[in-house]
Amino acid sequence: MEAIKVTNFGFDYAIGNETALHNINFTVNEGEFIVVCGPSGCGKSTLLKSLKPQLKPFGNTRGSIEFYGEDVYSLPDEKTAAEIGFVMQNPDAQIVTDKVWHELAFGLENLGVATPVIRSRVAEMANYFGIHTWFRKKTAELSGGQKQLLNLASVMLMQPKLIILDEPSSQLDPIAAREFLENVRKINLELGTTIIITEHNLEEVYGYADKVLLMEDGMVKKYLSPQDMAQYLATEEPEGMYKALPTPARMYGSVLKGECPLSIVEGRNWFSRLVNEKKPESPVLAEHARPAEKVIDINEVWFQYEKGGDPVLRDLTFSVRKGEICSVLGGNGAGKTTMLSVVSQKRKYNLGSIKICGKELSRYKGIELFNHNMAVLPQNPQSLFVFETLRRDLEEIFVSTKLSKAEIEERVLSMAKKMEIDSLLDRHPYDLSGGEMQKAALAKILLLEPQILLLDEPTKGMDALSKENMGNILRELAAEGKTVLMVTHDIEFCAKYSDHCMLFFDGYIVSEGTPKKFFSENSFYTTAASRMTRHLVQNIITCEEGEKLCKSLL
Repeated sequence: MEAIKVTNFGFDYAIGNETALHNINFTVNEGEFIVVCGPSGCGKSTLLKSLKPQLKPFGNTRGSIEFYGEDVYSLPDEKTAAEIGFVMQNPDAQIVTDKVWHELAFGLENLGVATPVIRSRVAEMANYFGIHTWFRKKTAELSGGQKQLLNLASVMLMQPKLIILDEPSSQLDPIAAREFLENVRKINLELGTTIIITEHNLEEVYGYADKVLLMEDGMVKKYLSPQDMAQYLATEEPEGMYKALPTPARMYGSVLKGECPLSIVEGRNWFSRLVNEKKPESPVLAEHARPAEKVIDINEVWFQYEKGGDPVLRDLTFSVRKGEICSVLGGNGAGKTTMLSVVSQKRKYNLGSIKICGKELSRYKGIELFNHNMAVLPQNPQSLFVFETLRRDLEEIFVSTKLSKAEIEERVLSMAKKMEIDSLLDRHPYDLSGGEMQKAALAKILLLEPQILLLDEPTKGMDALSKENMGNILRELAAEGKTVLMVTHDIEFCAKYSDHCMLFFDGYIVSEGTPKKFFSENSFYTTAASRMTRHLVQNIITCEEGEKLCKSLL
């Protein structure tokens, strides 16, 4: 039975009459797990929101969307609200109450379900997802992974036939993301719920798919099985969306031998067969001396939000050297973002010492710290934009300078081209996709020409090619002597572009080293390439290294 049937569907945004989707055709059968992928700005989020009437963007539609044989926009609101669930990218955006138990009951209460029925369903769902252990907690006290799991459970309480998920793991740490996606798969397998999900990071979710829908420029380019999609991308688009494939599929695509693996387990078995009796040598794990000059020097720093409260930073000690890209990884709620706020003077630490370029942080007065010195990319890039067009927001950087209008326009256009957002300059910043907004936000802070960049989740919502462009830009900045301190959940990006990596846990750094050493020694905070090859070859940490190794075995 067809759960969703989309026929010649198109969508134009009301403002600017911009066409976002055109001639979309595909069907989703009941119980299928569909992964939607494509570059940033290709229309994935617009399509997914169009499938749920309550979230459809403001604009004009063409064609039709049928939900179990009926026009989805003609169905009663209470039917689509209950039977089509939606989980958003930002866990906080969907939570509306202050207590976990109330959040779970909220949707059913609004549908007028009887109290005894609500209690029964809530108890069942809390046990199913393991929420019973934090059932009476405040929602503000939850980690990012717990909040997203709560959102999923709240949706499931409505007993939906279809769940749509728009990049649900983009703000979760790797372990929390894996656990969340496993719960989504569990719902699909055990309850038969139809799943449509979009993700830029396909490492975990790709192997769950029955079909993969590839979008480009507001259209469906291909709709294939995961294996056929990998084969197509490897042969037809080796420099395009192929780079977004999970590591097992990319390593297979480098040699196109055997059957395409989709998971780490399948990848390990496939790699073992490829190696056969050959004994490839492991790359040497060489230590590299770090630059001597400490640009950020943190010693025994303590911080707590409230007097008498638990410390968020405890005895925090580390340094970032001139010309380094230094990445900090760790679980949601570990204190990484708090650390950046302390380094950027947004919050005052209680004890310890922080020196920026050899000068005590407390001695920087007013905007001195940020005057061509430091710039911050916040976790929520939307907070950087205040004007109606991206162009005006970028030009605002030069308001207090003596540059001519022509010079300002030239600098803005040059940066926009560098960040691949020049076609978006006349768009409202809030109309950009998540990945486009990240690039626009980075463009804005780079126009400040800082010597030190503090980046909080800079690759969030970005497609593979945009990440590659950003990585190359960061490498160029480091080569110019600029210093980057980056908090990230993106392990693959970190492994490829960082000079130094650190693991943050319980308010302090528990391990650090070069990417090669750091990821080779970790079991969970490590890359897919490492997990796939380490049983036979040591010190392979990036997909590119894995592809090169596979080619050498032929």
